Amino acid sequence: MKNWMFTVIVLLVLLAFAAGFWLVMKEEPAEEPLVEDALTIAPFTGERAAPPANRRTVMAVINNHPDARPQTGLTDADIVFEVIAEYDITRFLALYQSDFPEKIGPIRSAREYFVEIATAYDAFFVAHGYSLDARAMLNSGVVDHVNGIQHDGTLFQRSSDRVAPHNSYITMENIKLAMKNVQAATEYRGQSPYYFYDSVENAKLEEQALTVSVEYGRNELFFSNYTYDSQTHLYSRSSDGVPTTDKETLETVKVSNVLVFEAQHQTVDSEGRQSIDLSSGGNALLFQGGGVREIEWSSLDGMLVPTVDGESVKLLSGKTWIHIVPSSPSMEQSVSYTHR
Repeated sequence: MKNWMFTVIVLLVLLAFAAGFWLVMKEEPAEEPLVEDALTIAPFTGERAAPPANRRTVMAVINNHPDARPQTGLTDADIVFEVIAEYDITRFLALYQSDFPEKIGPIRSAREYFVEIATAYDAFFVAHGYSLDARAMLNSGVVDHVNGIQHDGTLFQRSSDRVAPHNSYITMENIKLAMKNVQAATEYRGQSPYYFYDSVENAKLEEQALTVSVEYGRNELFFSNYTYDSQTHLYSRSSDGVPTTDKETLETVKVSNVLVFEAQHQTVDSEGRQSIDLSSGGNALLFQGGGVREIEWSSLDGMLVPTVDGESVKLLSGKTWIHIVPSSPSMEQSVSYTHR
């Protein structure tokens, strides 16, 4: 009898132990913190980005004529390249990857160097119109693209408050539709050439630069100015003395890095269009964290990278504005900055 009672007690203890162990194992997953490694680093800003972080880059040619200001969607661009389109008139090539605005524009015509950059960055390229050389490149299939010449009034819409050619817009939904129509890849297949500091303290430069001015020739309508905010560590952009804002949100364009790359330009026709050497590299200036540094720039598989002695220079995480200015006149004449 005693042996029987002892056996029952042992079995009850074992069952209780097994039940407790099962409950502990069942509750363990609920006690674990939420998995955060779904958040990844955006390749062109160095910031945390919600997945998918491997979305295909989109590059759009955005009009910078005074009649096209304020533009829509510039504040969401990871990188903006500002380049001469003709004479002293600049145009923007905006790269979107970590954040896509609902609408972008006004969209303007392509130049061959815009197509070169978009191809290098594995971007889906958006423009409305093209130069002869740009059209030949696009027709050759070097880059997935959509153009307003073929889709004016369908994928591209004209606003009624501005006159052509300063009123062509496209929504991100229509860009996605255009990508589907041409069976373009939806994932970024390249490798970002940019590296980023962990904090602004690691990016402190010896020489201060609290205001920056970048000039293209003598046309003051296309002079750019930046003012540094020591609290946010960002540069606010203005053009012709007017803040660069978003037409829809009224938000001012603010960037972590301002880069100026000096490149050889050559006027190629009576319209003032340019041929720009984007492969040879050259002198550059980097503005970040309220400071300035003389560096170089290099072409890495067609991507434009800040370097020193061939090694990449780190950027501050956040958005970047890249000016490409002619080597004649020299960058010393195109760029100025102050210490206060």
